[in-house]
Amino acid sequence: MHVLTPSLYIYAFFIVCVRLKCGRSKRVANAKHATYDMPPKGLRVRDMLEKTAQQNCNQRKRGKCRKFFFLWKMDKMGDTHLGGQANGRKNLLRSESATDEASLGGNPLKEKLKESPANWGKDKQEEQQSTDRLPLPKVGNKMPEKKPDWFHVPAPTGKKYNELKADLKKLKLHTVCEEAQCPNIGECWNIGTATIMLLGDTCTRGCKFCSIKTSSKPLPPDANEPFNTAKAICEWDINYVVLTSVDRDDLPDGGASHFAKTIELIKFSRPEILIECLVSDFQGNVDSIRKLANSGMEVYAHNIETVRRLQKFVRDRRANYEQSLWVLKTAKEINPLLYTKTSIMLGLGETKQEVLQAMADVRQNNIDVITFGQYLRPTKNHLNVVEYVSPQMFDYYKEEGMKMGFKYIASGPLVRSSYKAGEYFMKNLVEQRRGVKLHAEG
Repeated sequence: MHVLTPSLYIYAFFIVCVRLKCGRSKRVANAKHATYDMPPKGLRVRDMLEKTAQQNCNQRKRGKCRKFFFLWKMDKMGDTHLGGQANGRKNLLRSESATDEASLGGNPLKEKLKESPANWGKDKQEEQQSTDRLPLPKVGNKMPEKKPDWFHVPAPTGKKYNELKADLKKLKLHTVCEEAQCPNIGECWNIGTATIMLLGDTCTRGCKFCSIKTSSKPLPPDANEPFNTAKAICEWDINYVVLTSVDRDDLPDGGASHFAKTIELIKFSRPEILIECLVSDFQGNVDSIRKLANSGMEVYAHNIETVRRLQKFVRDRRANYEQSLWVLKTAKEINPLLYTKTSIMLGLGETKQEVLQAMADVRQNNIDVITFGQYLRPTKNHLNVVEYVSPQMFDYYKEEGMKMGFKYIASGPLVRSSYKAGEYFMKNLVEQRRGVKLHAEG
């Protein structure tokens, strides 16, 4: 039996080390002569560029980018990496690419990569800037600009104004004239015209131009409000009344039955009185629209407020341009004897072309009456006034609207949707009836 001495252990360890060293030297020597295993350093750098380019392509449309990336790779690395077969393959791919680009009108990605990176996305930026150049109304603490000299709002005074205010307070009635801080409150109340606001004084929506207080759960409607409203209106010496309300999305029918009850009581006492109702969109509820349209009113009014582009900046998110037009169109289809009416505020950043387009959209939906007025900022927490529109522009919109076929247009800086509604509307009706009578006699 052989016994391993310490000297043998040392000799065995020495042999193992020599063999390991010789094997490593041999591998290094083979690697120096091998040109097919490891790519040169230049190609490793190109691999990094290739990876970066592919990451950029993945952020764009994959179909076109994938094909162009393959062509770019063959073009840049084919001669070195693919040997002698690269040139023929590269020319074939180039010819296919040229054919495809010619049929598709050119490769937009390839043209884009030829440009400077600073110009990438320039077309999209220019398109965005064309919209950004248009002014937008914003909510802020900036104080409103000084009103022009021609813009004058008289302070509300007068005997009839005080009497009407006392009557409304006694009967616990609300008016949009007070709640919305209308600039014409003194003038209208002194000639016996008031716009009664039903369903309380708290709205479930929060439009950025309106000063009426809001809540998601306002108090229930006052059951005595229809009776008190009818009593007050029948006692006043008026022939035309405007009923409006806050938005009540919390009610099943949006308050349509409350409106209908009020109209029924007024017509029972004074059938000759003309009633205009400025109502909400009822969230597109056809039953509510039908109930109002058949309630006995003469004028069905609902405001689109502003042009299409500014809807989301001005109105509550639950309101929209198309739905407002549809509501008025539907009401007219339900009751063709109704006059339909809407209103647009100016001075919120709209352009002349946008206003004319809105007028065309309104007329296309068979709406009879439209009014234009200057937007006034009620408080610092509401939208800023972008501009004060001149009286000449108000006259221009009125002339263009009459050419479109509107039955009547009220247009002026101080005009509101219910401003002198009876005077304007009655005058128009008298002129129409007078014209029909003269035509029949002739």
